[in-house]
Amino acid sequence: MKARSRSSSIPKRRSSAARTSAHDSRWSCRQCLAALGRLGSRKNVEGMARFGIRAKNVYGVPKPKMDALAKRVGKSHRLALQLWNSGVHDARILAGMVDELHLVARTQMDHWVRDFDNWDVCDGTCCHLFAHTAFAWQKAFEWSHKSGEFQKRAAFALMAYLAVHDKRARDQQFVRLLPIIRREAVDDRNFVRKAINWALRQIGKRNLKLNRAAIREAERIGRIGSGAARWIAADALRELRGEAVQQRLRQKSTK
Repeated sequence: MKARSRSSSIPKRRSSAARTSAHDSRWSCRQCLAALGRLGSRKNVEGMARFGIRAKNVYGVPKPKMDALAKRVGKSHRLALQLWNSGVHDARILAGMVDELHLVARTQMDHWVRDFDNWDVCDGTCCHLFAHTAFAWQKAFEWSHKSGEFQKRAAFALMAYLAVHDKRARDQQFVRLLPIIRREAVDDRNFVRKAINWALRQIGKRNLKLNRAAIREAERIGRIGSGAARWIAADALRELRGEAVQQRLRQKSTK
């Protein structure tokens, strides 16, 4: 199933002349890798492993230091591609932060998603880059059919981030995602079921109408004969029916 329309909040395509880099960072890939090496620590690598973040080549750079480095480096599509191709976990996180939205192509997104091997790179790239591209909705639909754990997770991470960040998307766009969430709710892989639950909860926290739709969908999911589906439904219903969410949505609806 393909997304039928883009959100108007998504950047429009530019002419070929305008698609050249507006800001080409003076940082080289080698300089970035050296900086990441200095900022990382073995203690942080061990801490990441305890949270299920395991990578073959990782320096262990904490998020605040990564954010500060990304600001210093600036935006550069060329550099982002080089950082990604380095294969270093931290460099790939940085790549998603310094890439330029108007230069990101569908083929790049498909190439990068194939490289996802942990939830940190998956979620970080979707949050900082993919969710803000012109192709986010399309890829959320497409990647939900992927078989790989972190490739499928990327679809639902995109759904969750779109629910939070795409302020101009119509309710119906999110309603179309609910059958996909139900279809995949039988996947009992840890990082997939958590992302499916996350997407369902974020859609249900967007407004009262979507809250009711998400609750109905969670009830349907709960009746599926699957342990993963029952967990996804029970956890989502607990939050979506909770007074904190209901009160916030009622207040939001009166503004």
